[in-house]
Amino acid sequence: MSKKSNIKITALFVLSVSLIVAAMTTYLLTLYYRHMCFHILGGFCDSMIENNPDSRQAVLKLLKTHDFHMTGENILSDFGYYPSNLGIMDTKVLWIAVSVFLAGGLLFLFTFCYWHRKSDNRIQALTGYLEKINTGVQGLVLESSDDEFSKLQDEIYKTVTELYQTREEALTARNNFAENLSNIAHQLKTPITSISLTVQTAKEHLENARTAEIPQGRATGAYLYAIEQANRRNIKNIERQINRLMHLEEALLLLSRIDAGTLAFERKPTDVFTILSLASDNLYEMFMQRNVLIDIPEMGGMDINVDLNWTMEAVMNLMKNCMEATGTGTAVHCSYEKNPLYVQIRIWDEGKGFAKEDLPHLFERFYRGENAKNTGIGIGLCLSKAIIEMQEGIIRAFNFPNGGACFEIRFYTP
Repeated sequence: MSKKSNIKITALFVLSVSLIVAAMTTYLLTLYYRHMCFHILGGFCDSMIENNPDSRQAVLKLLKTHDFHMTGENILSDFGYYPSNLGIMDTKVLWIAVSVFLAGGLLFLFTFCYWHRKSDNRIQALTGYLEKINTGVQGLVLESSDDEFSKLQDEIYKTVTELYQTREEALTARNNFAENLSNIAHQLKTPITSISLTVQTAKEHLENARTAEIPQGRATGAYLYAIEQANRRNIKNIERQINRLMHLEEALLLLSRIDAGTLAFERKPTDVFTILSLASDNLYEMFMQRNVLIDIPEMGGMDINVDLNWTMEAVMNLMKNCMEATGTGTAVHCSYEKNPLYVQIRIWDEGKGFAKEDLPHLFERFYRGENAKNTGIGIGLCLSKAIIEMQEGIIRAFNFPNGGACFEIRFYTP
């Protein structure tokens, strides 16, 4: 029902109740008036007879002539007369009171029936809406109204909307799960294939060494040395691929914990400089091997409410990405600052920057740009983003105008 209809029904209710109250009041006032007249007349007759005893018969004759009958503990009651027989009350007033009472009752009944029909229609409309939703019909919007069912309608609409969102999220999660399985299979296929080829090559070398004629003299030592070097290369390749598989396994387990919401964070105030320093210390050997410096200036104490270990893990992934993107003899820079709204951390390199086509996909799982190193599996940036966002932070990537890729993290103050 609309707000206008609701006002009309309320007005009808008020009017009907007012009529009933007016009729009852009129009737009660009439009774009171009649009884007052009865007592006044009784007192008058009593005083008249007391003052003039000879008038007793005349008074009684007068009362009988007007057909007065009354009740009460006075002279009129002694003769069997009642207030209703005195003729003091005008019957028109009684009929008006009765008519008003009936009109109010009929109006009340009509209003109640009208309200009941409107309520029944609203209930049927809400029931039909839910039945259509249950049959899979989408895009249904309830007509807005302002009545006693408005709150119920709002709650139904909110529940249906949440169910739609849950369904969409479930479908998205299923699609992402299938895509992740495909990406995982692809990621596992590469090191497994490499190990298989390495093992096959080692077997061929052993078979060739078993069947070939081993030369004598100095050539024998050189031949055996070449076989040994080949086997060492094969072993190193197998170890490298196994390490890659182990790293992939750890990353996938971490991603599954993030997806399931079971990754626990021990958040407490932590200094930004401490996080950056610990992250760089863990990557020190890797930076030294690539001859890349890391610059972390001391910019004063700034605390953020995060888990130290997991935040350090996220920062390490960003530093490592910058290190791999920049050239030998360059540096990876860090900075941080604070304002009334947030604490901002920046990590950037001196390389060419991100490819324009890679920027929208940098934080997607298993995404690897055209210039990505062969050692990467495309999970590091995704993990960093998930860890930061689960601690109520945000991260973005962009290029500086003069070159260099930059990661920017913001933790907003509560």
